[in-house]
Amino acid sequence: MIKVNNINKEFKIKKKEKGLKGAMKSLFMNDFELKKVVSDISFNIKKGEVVGYIGANGAGKSTTIKMMTGILTPTSGEIIVDGIVPYKEREKNAMNIGVVFGQRTQLWWDLALRETFDILKDIYSIDDIEFNRSMKFLNDVLELEEFIDRPVRTLSLGQRMRADLAASLIHNPKILYLDEPTIGLDIVVKENVRKAIKRINKEFGTTVILTTHDLSDIEELCERIIIIDKGKKIYDGSLDKIKEKFGYITTLEISFKNKEESISYDSLRNLFNIGKDDLKLTLDGEKISIKYNKNLITSSDILYKLMQKIYVNDFKILESSIEDIIKKIYREGMTEYE
Repeated sequence: MIKVNNINKEFKIKKKEKGLKGAMKSLFMNDFELKKVVSDISFNIKKGEVVGYIGANGAGKSTTIKMMTGILTPTSGEIIVDGIVPYKEREKNAMNIGVVFGQRTQLWWDLALRETFDILKDIYSIDDIEFNRSMKFLNDVLELEEFIDRPVRTLSLGQRMRADLAASLIHNPKILYLDEPTIGLDIVVKENVRKAIKRINKEFGTTVILTTHDLSDIEELCERIIIIDKGKKIYDGSLDKIKEKFGYITTLEISFKNKEESISYDSLRNLFNIGKDDLKLTLDGEKISIKYNKNLITSSDILYKLMQKIYVNDFKILESSIEDIIKKIYREGMTEYE
């Protein structure tokens, strides 16, 4: 469905010297430098996949998405989307894709939402039967009826996001690009938008590429993620695999009562013959939090040893979240891994 082969993107940036003298000089001299924002990125995405495309601010993910949608042209390399080179056949490519930018709307501000959909019907040359079928489905999934006759400018952020998602899907595109689709939304609306994306993918086999800083979106929607850093791809694989590779730190939270009159950090820590980097213990009153390397010791082993010193009332095991894992990757660095 989508093939990205060794794409690079460079931008010309005008050099500016500091101070008034530098500003005056730049009026008469055109010195530029090249800044590479995407470097030799390659990947393939199959029909019906939901892929998370993530990276820090400035990593190059938005630039990549703009090249895939045809807005930008790569400096070198090749992109093919459903048999089309998007930046060479922009109009034809636009008929196959839907795009949602969380911080920008594609809706007409002063028109009622229903009128916006009527205009999009004409733009995409959708026949009446297909349009009515699409509207029925979108109303069902996104619950548009409550605000479809109101001007876009009167909609709340959550309503506008649902409307933007509907507008991007009105022509039943093969591919949906979502850039921060849940930014600024409350928990309930976020969950509704996620459910809608899942249902659209399941019922129509729509391929979804999702960029987001809300990593709970990734965990809810994606089985595969691509991570880029400083313009380079550093990971492309399953969410489960990256959790297995980097999510080995687990947290065990315990509430207890003392067997002895007093209990100390040292007396508990000495129960374990594991380095401090692989087992970190925090004691707070009658609560213990233990972060441990699950490849070296199990929660059962930890509880067994602790029960020699304390009465365990309750415990909870917390696996590493995808957010913790991504932070770890950026903090420690990572060579490309697939």
